[in-house]
Amino acid sequence: MFSDNKKGRDQGMTDFSRNQNKISEGTKIVGDIVSEGGFRIEGTIEGTFKTTGKVVVGSSGFIKGTLECSDADFEGKFAGTLIVTNTLSLKPTAHIEGEVTVGKLAVEPGANFNASCSMKGGVKSLSKPTPSSEQKPGQPQQPARPQGKLA
Repeated sequence: MFSDNKKGRDQGMTDFSRNQNKISEGTKIVGDIVSEGGFRIEGTIEGTFKTTGKVVVGSSGFIKGTLECSDADFEGKFAGTLIVTNTLSLKPTAHIEGEVTVGKLAVEPGANFNASCSMKGGVKSLSKPTPSSEQKPGQPQQPARPQGKLA
């Protein structure tokens, strides 16, 4: 009848990345949140929010402050500093303001993206050396000018 078999419980380390937390519409959280699971946000968060999981902000969701996560899908609003290590996806109803750092950015038509954005990752240099900076064979190298105070 009763068994000592504890399937699904206490099997070593728990994989928090599969857990889904939900902040429902009408809920407002002020403060800091740290989690290893993903979130679906339909309410309001004000503060610092850090998770190693994915964050989905629904159409009624609003985050004001700092958000750090692996991936994010926005239908709602954000104001502040947004750091997404992988992909930030903006749906047509999304409204983003502030500073954004992403690995990849996907913006659908209609989304409002009013932010300074930098993309991190394996980006190759797109600039070529200018002709004036290239050394031609047979020309003497220009001496370096000393820097410092003039007497």
